[in-house]
Amino acid sequence: MTKDGKILIIDDNEDVLFALNLLLEPVFEKIKVTTQPDRIRYFMETYQPDVILLDMNFCRDAISGQEGFEYLGQILTIDPQAVVVFMTAYADTEKAVRAIKAGATDFISKPWEKEKLLATLSSALKLSQSKKEIDRLQEQVSALKEGDELPELIGESPAMLQVKETIYQLADTNANILILGENGTGKDVVARMVKHFSPRRHEALITIDLGSIPEQLFESELFGYEKGAFTDARTSKPGRMEMASGGTLFLDEIGNLSLPMQAKLLTALEKRCITRLGAVETRDIDIRLICATNANLTAQAQEGSFRQDLLYRINTIELHIPPLRERGEDIILLAMHFLKLYNRKYKKNITGLSREAKSKLMKYNWPGNVRELQHIMERAAILSNNLVLRPEDLLLPSDRVKEQKETELEELNLEKLERRAIEKAVRLSNGNLTYAAELLGITRFALYRKMNKLNL
Repeated sequence: MTKDGKILIIDDNEDVLFALNLLLEPVFEKIKVTTQPDRIRYFMETYQPDVILLDMNFCRDAISGQEGFEYLGQILTIDPQAVVVFMTAYADTEKAVRAIKAGATDFISKPWEKEKLLATLSSALKLSQSKKEIDRLQEQVSALKEGDELPELIGESPAMLQVKETIYQLADTNANILILGENGTGKDVVARMVKHFSPRRHEALITIDLGSIPEQLFESELFGYEKGAFTDARTSKPGRMEMASGGTLFLDEIGNLSLPMQAKLLTALEKRCITRLGAVETRDIDIRLICATNANLTAQAQEGSFRQDLLYRINTIELHIPPLRERGEDIILLAMHFLKLYNRKYKKNITGLSREAKSKLMKYNWPGNVRELQHIMERAAILSNNLVLRPEDLLLPSDRVKEQKETELEELNLEKLERRAIEKAVRLSNGNLTYAAELLGITRFALYRKMNKLNL
């Protein structure tokens, strides 16, 4: 018989605890017993049992079972999903019904029948495991970023056609993919397209942005944790690798991973199993790995900041995403795509771009790539009242620099500065020119001359 699960037995009779420990030792992987129900919270937080076998009657009241109901309430407050089996020498139908209504899973009598006891606890363990599996699946579903719809990978340039062709060639494989490209080139869209055309298209795509997760949280995010593993771990939580099991895990910006975390990731990938923080047992995983980075991992591996063995593991196939400046007419295709998108979103009816506007977009260098283009098109769709977008509707960083320089030059114009200073002084003095002259640090006669000169 294979041992499985953890059980906590709470009874004030040490002989009963001894007997149950002997009986259940071949069945359960771990057994904890206690005569002190006031230690329930301690055991639930540190031991995290799958099943709790709870006596109904303790020293204070040996017949009514009221103590048992109070402790059941405590248990379910700590963990509403807890599986509790009541046990009492004073069983009756009324108590059994009340126990089930209060949240107990089952009810057994003392002295117990061995086969019935084992069957009851076996069912309770299966129920506990089912609840945990449901929780895991719910976490997985809530973490899904995309459905089955085909992501839009827009582009007809030779470089983008080559990317698409490679994705189609990967359709029947589960090979690990490394996507390389500058920030904003759409590496996440490529990852979703790879997943869409893979054998795992109907399974989870779980994403971790390694550039946004502090290093101290990476391990708990990737591997998960058990309740009580650290101060704020009030409930158990599966990690992203566990949630992605059966599906695809997308690690964005993997070049940001520190060497110690690289070692832990490599171990998990090689052994195909993980261990949650605070747990002892391992959990098998089956994932298809897609990674992305804007870094040169080969150079990092040569200089020692990225593990060579991890690089071998993650880049069975490399996909290079070209920067937007190298994609030619794709710039206009993407601009029109975003324009249609924001027309719908903001209820606008902008029909397109003027020839001059297209020329402006084509001449720009696009350091922020597709993400920058999307931002500029959204701003233009919101602010423009033109039927066709003009160059002035497309505010590029170079335009902002020009505006800033013009503003700074205007601020250096002495005549304008003098005009603003006099107008403010007159306003603050309520038209009293003597007082205004004092504020400006000049004589009343000098103020008259300047006002005449400026036609004030």
